[in-house]
Amino acid sequence: MTGAGRGIGLATARAFATAGWQVVSLDKEFGFEVVGDRLDFDLRQTADIATLTASIGHVDALVNNAAVLFCDPPEAIPEEHRKEILAVNLEAPAALIAAFAPGMKARGSGRIVNVSSVSAFTGHPDLWYGITKAGILNLTKTWAGVLGPYRVLVNAVAPGPTRSRMYDQLPQSRKDNVMRAVYSGRVCQPEEVAAAILWLGSECPEYVNGTTLDVNNGSYPR
Repeated sequence: MTGAGRGIGLATARAFATAGWQVVSLDKEFGFEVVGDRLDFDLRQTADIATLTASIGHVDALVNNAAVLFCDPPEAIPEEHRKEILAVNLEAPAALIAAFAPGMKARGSGRIVNVSSVSAFTGHPDLWYGITKAGILNLTKTWAGVLGPYRVLVNAVAPGPTRSRMYDQLPQSRKDNVMRAVYSGRVCQPEEVAAAILWLGSECPEYVNGTTLDVNNGSYPR
C-alpha cells in the first residue's frame, strides 16, 4: 500500500488489515498511526524501486495510492513540481507494477488497484495532476491486457474530492464547486474509497478486469 500514512491510503490499509491481510504500509512521511509493517520510502526515487520491491518479496495485492498535487496555475507550474508529480503519480506506479508483475504472473494470481481521480475524465486546474491521473487509467488497461490471461486483475478507482490533507490544501472556491456538484452535498470520506479498493483488491469477480470504479457521487463539473 503506497501513500499509507494518511487519507485514502491509511483508510485502505486499515480495511485490508481488518479483513485479515498482512499489510506493508509505504510512505515517506507517516502520521501517528501505522498499519502493518512500516516501510519508509520516497517514491520520487524511482531508480530505487527495483531494489525496494526485491526487499519486499511476494505480494498478493498491490495498491498504488500515493500521489502529490500542487495548486499551481497551468501557465506557471514550476519545473520541480512537474517532475515530482510525474514521478510519484505515474512513473512510480508503473515501476511498481513492472516489478511485481512477473511474480504474480508466475503464480497465476494477484490483484493490482490503481488510484486515479475523477480529474482523469474532466480535466483539472492542476494540469499535470490531471494528466497523470488520466495516464493511470491507460496504465491500468494496458497491464490488465498483459496480465489478464494469467488470472491477475488490474483495476482502478477514480474518486472525487476526498477528505484528506490534499483536499484541505485546495482553495475554498474549489471546495465550494465540489459541494455544488456532488449529489449528497458533502465531501467523500477516505473509508468510502477504501471499501471500493478492498473489493477490487480482494474479492471482486475475476471478470472485473481493466475497469475503473467511479467513487465520485456525481462530482463531474456541470
